Amino acid sequence: MLRILAIALTLCASICATALPNGLSSLPERQPFTSDFFFRQLFDEESSTYSYLLADLKTGEAVIIDPVLEQAKRDAQLVKELGFKLKYAINTHMHADHITGSGWLRELTGCQSMIAAASGAKADLYLREGDRIEFGSHVIDVLATPGHTNGCMSYVIKEQACVFTGDTVLIRGCGRTDFQEGSSEFLYENVHTKIFILPENYRIYPAHDYKGQLESSVWEEKRYNPRLTKDLEEFIQIMDNLNLSYPNKIDVSLPANRECGVYDIPKE
Repeated sequence: MLRILAIALTLCASICATALPNGLSSLPERQPFTSDFFFRQLFDEESSTYSYLLADLKTGEAVIIDPVLEQAKRDAQLVKELGFKLKYAINTHMHADHITGSGWLRELTGCQSMIAAASGAKADLYLREGDRIEFGSHVIDVLATPGHTNGCMSYVIKEQACVFTGDTVLIRGCGRTDFQEGSSEFLYENVHTKIFILPENYRIYPAHDYKGQLESSVWEEKRYNPRLTKDLEEFIQIMDNLNLSYPNKIDVSLPANRECGVYDIPKE
């Protein structure tokens, strides 16, 4: 009787596995955030920018990744309401489509601004490959992932199984490489040697999304990214023929972003 039951259970498992769609059957298990980790994804509608407020719920120390100037008051108010102490305002790179909110948040909250040393922008603290950003008991590992710009950084939190990729990897896309020292070859190499080697269940949180998607994963982008799944030669050809329009705010954003990680900016 037990042998018959075992056979039946085995057959049932086999049938169920066969019935699953191919993607679902191999989708890696999602790792939940730890109980002491706070995560809040914020959005700026004009630039379609995601900012990320992260905090240690035991100590109250917090950081924000890719803040936007027009949302600095909102973000500072949220930090205050939640009882956090903002330690760092961190940029993934020197943005061309909006002005960073790190300078204003520095004034509003007393935090320090951070950006890559290779970015050419001013900040309180400069980041390089291998640096570690600490807030409470949590640690962000810094990866240099240039290609969209010279100063692009990706930020990995191993304990939470996630990576903040800026414009380097977008959801089913990537940052353009036709201005700001862009290099299709460097972007491709850095994605494949630094981001795509992360565990496949790592969540990817980009700096932008224009279709309302909130997150992706290493597993998804390795399989379904229409650009980064190609070989290098085809990828370069795709990037050379995107024919994208000139960013609307680049002539305002770049000069401001070189300065306002440190200096005060107009409040209104």
